[in-house]
Amino acid sequence: MEKMKIMLVDDEERYLQTTKKLIEKKGVEVLTAQSGKQALELLKIKNIHVVILDVKMPGMDGNETLKAIKTLYPLVEVIMLTGHATVDSAIDGLKSGACDYLMKPADIDEILEKAIAAFEKRQKIEEKIRIAQGKKYMRSPREILKDDTE
Repeated sequence: MEKMKIMLVDDEERYLQTTKKLIEKKGVEVLTAQSGKQALELLKIKNIHVVILDVKMPGMDGNETLKAIKTLYPLVEVIMLTGHATVDSAIDGLKSGACDYLMKPADIDEILEKAIAAFEKRQKIEEKIRIAQGKKYMRSPREILKDDTE
């Protein structure tokens, strides 16, 4: 079974490093990015399952980054993270495809709990895709018998 890989995206370096260390102590692989642009670059080269994404960042903000992630990597689950939660930004994020929302400062166990739930959701979707692809290549008994009589 594949191990979950998380990416933390936040413009606060200290928060990134501290949170990364605490999550890694729980046995989870963590990558970090300090901007939306850097996150998108990492997603090109790494198989990341769950992104924990800060809403308020200079340049490309969290909602813009979320939209780009969901367009380019639709199976990546995104959890929005903010210290400035407003109902509007939460609704925007959820409408754009975020699977959940966290308030800063978020407890490590809460971050992991939500990340695991997001990872499990992704695995279920991937399994449905595998089954659908398998059915596409399976032939019906009628097709198999038809080939045998020819």
